[in-house]
Amino acid sequence: MNKKEISEIKKQFTPANCSITRIRGCYVDGEKNKKAEVKEAFLSLSEEEMFKYFEIFRKTLSGTLGKNLINMEFPLKQEGEDGTQNFLLKLRQSKLQDDALTEAFFDKIIENYDYAEHYYIILIHAVYDIPGKSTDGQEMFDSSDEIYEHLLCSICPVNLSKAGLCYNAQTNHIEDRIRDWIVEMPDLGFLFPVFNDRSTDIHGVLYYTKNAEQLRSTFIDEILGCTTPLSAGGQRDSFNSLVEETLGDDCAYDTVLNIHEKLGELVEAQKELPDPVVLTKSEVKRLFEDCGVEENRLEHFDEQYEIAAGEKSALMAANITNTRHVEIKTPDVVIRVNPERADLVETRDIDGRRCLIIPMEDNVEVNGIRVRMNTADSISLEDL
Repeated sequence: MNKKEISEIKKQFTPANCSITRIRGCYVDGEKNKKAEVKEAFLSLSEEEMFKYFEIFRKTLSGTLGKNLINMEFPLKQEGEDGTQNFLLKLRQSKLQDDALTEAFFDKIIENYDYAEHYYIILIHAVYDIPGKSTDGQEMFDSSDEIYEHLLCSICPVNLSKAGLCYNAQTNHIEDRIRDWIVEMPDLGFLFPVFNDRSTDIHGVLYYTKNAEQLRSTFIDEILGCTTPLSAGGQRDSFNSLVEETLGDDCAYDTVLNIHEKLGELVEAQKELPDPVVLTKSEVKRLFEDCGVEENRLEHFDEQYEIAAGEKSALMAANITNTRHVEIKTPDVVIRVNPERADLVETRDIDGRRCLIIPMEDNVEVNGIRVRMNTADSISLEDL
């Protein structure tokens, strides 16, 4: 799913567009005991409850695509009779009215969700009547060829509200506040099936994680049956390792800076597109070639790529470069430079020592204090 398709589904979580038919919930304590369950037609809930649930559902489809929201495909073996995809299809087909099937789903999550505190599992069934679109992209609500029937699961931590004082209007007193168990925004969740090309695609699932570096591989493996991808940080570390291994002794400042400038240009050129920039193994190799990496350094590139990132994995450009700043780090000094002005930092040999040269002209501050600089002043960082 891309950003536009995710946004289209999120828009259904409003009173005017609501396509949710049924909601099931299971409140679990820190000992993995089921404490309470919810089984309702969604539209029978009070307006206040619906608004709070809508906020949770929208949050489950929020975040950065490729970091918090990850598209996953089911391996072929999971599409068989005993596979995870088939189980989710049965759950969807039941419209959450099969108690045994829903309980089995809750039990499976409780068994595989590693969380030591209280939490609330929410599962909804929804039916979205996909409006057609005219040639100019306008929605035609009286023209629909397909129904998108789907499940959305959100798993939310439940924590005690903070202790404190409050005003009691009935007694007109300031008193100790009663602490309640509060359902917070989701820690993780998923949408099944995915909504690809504005159509149902049962071969994939959209996974949400609040913590982009904590993907919970056991949950992904047991509940969804998918292969856990590299996290955003894992992609960055793999790419950095690949650059260092490929360039070896030729891992020069200018070459690395050039690689990140090219990546930044790719991200910037396609930032308005709904799909993020994804680089395959061959595209990463081409990037290295375009940045002047010697041919002899690329002889073992395929092998090095597979060791660093995996044979079939792709790297998201926004995950492997920082578009906000270029960071240059030594054991004692860290420099952050606007990527558009990275040309201000240059390398130079001074008195036999390798240095970074940073011109210092106007608008210079030291610990927030504006200082005046002489025309010839510059910063020289030695031994980099």
